[in-house]
Amino acid sequence: MASHRKSRPASPLVAGIRTPALATAALTSVALLSQTANATPSTDGKPSIEEVEKKVDDLYRQAESATEKYNSAKEKSGKQRKQVDTLLDDVARRTDKLNKAREELGTFAAAQYRTGSSAPDTATFLLADSPQDYFDQTQLMHRLTSRQKEAVDDYVTQQSATMKKRQEAAKSLETLNESQSELKTAKATVQTKLSTAREMLSKLTAEEKARLAAIEKRKQEEAARKAAELAKQQAAQQAAEEAAQRKKDAAASASPSPSPSTGSSTGTSTGSGSSTPSSTGSGSSTPSSTSTDKADKALAFARAQIGKPYVWGATGPGSYDCSGLTQAAWKAAGVSLPRTTWDQVNAGTTVSLADARPGDLIFFYDDISHVGIYIGGGMMIHAPKPGAYVREESIYYAGSSIIHSVVRPA
Repeated sequence: MASHRKSRPASPLVAGIRTPALATAALTSVALLSQTANATPSTDGKPSIEEVEKKVDDLYRQAESATEKYNSAKEKSGKQRKQVDTLLDDVARRTDKLNKAREELGTFAAAQYRTGSSAPDTATFLLADSPQDYFDQTQLMHRLTSRQKEAVDDYVTQQSATMKKRQEAAKSLETLNESQSELKTAKATVQTKLSTAREMLSKLTAEEKARLAAIEKRKQEEAARKAAELAKQQAAQQAAEEAAQRKKDAAASASPSPSPSTGSSTGTSTGSGSSTPSSTGSGSSTPSSTSTDKADKALAFARAQIGKPYVWGATGPGSYDCSGLTQAAWKAAGVSLPRTTWDQVNAGTTVSLADARPGDLIFFYDDISHVGIYIGGGMMIHAPKPGAYVREESIYYAGSSIIHSVVRPA
């Protein structure tokens, strides 16, 4: 993956993809005005159905952004938990070694006591506040045997190493607690946003729900129209590229042989010249077979998930959130993607929307909180939002201005 990665430009815009903020706001205003043109003004203080639709969409978007924060905190917490467990295991092993070293010193102290030594140096050493305190006050090391000195050195080494690891473990535990706090906050935010959205929808009458469905249908039709336009543009671009390649191949075939010898050898050389450039040209204008195979596998996996529910924080196999689906799809192709949209957007090569190929990842919104996998023709497979299922849908499902960037993982 590292060989395909390229740094993203400092500007947040991707040429030809996103509409500037002011234009986005203007387009949104026009869309809302067109939706409300035939709406009956509310006389009871309740929000209009159009206002409800916009508010619910905003809540789902905010919940999805909070979901990515949850996914990030969960991944970080999991890694830190493993690190803490490793450190605690290490501390336990070192503590065991320290206890054994202390026992050996205790054996020397007991031996000194049995022999009637007036000052059991080893016992005094063990009772001191620290080994260094004792060494500063006595000449113990001069009176210890070689074996005793080795035991003392081992004890001091084990004590220092154990203390260092305990401090490291304590710091890691503190960091883990912070990550778990972030996880808890993100989870509460998701649940609050979704609960508010469900509550707003539950208060709609049957007539209002029908009007909401009609608004959604119009949005889908507009999105499908834009997808068809993109498909037409991409097909025209591909046809132009293929025509240019055929022209290049024809020119290469018509060029004279560089080594005119006998008639027989000239024919052989010309024949070789006519086939080699064509093969080379074809290879340069199409993606490698390995890349195509991986994209095909990722798409095959994604298609097999169609109909499974969106569940925030889920990575399969029974349900997915948006980045959980794309991660699982490319994993099936042998490519490891990070967990969150914020990291996946950097896990490959950024390409223009016009050059998007099946298998590419399409990212949405300025906060990069949503992702789908491109299938061609302006369409994608994605896990849309709570209450929905994994499905094929236009990449313009929420407007052209929300497309952030396109990334090719392999």
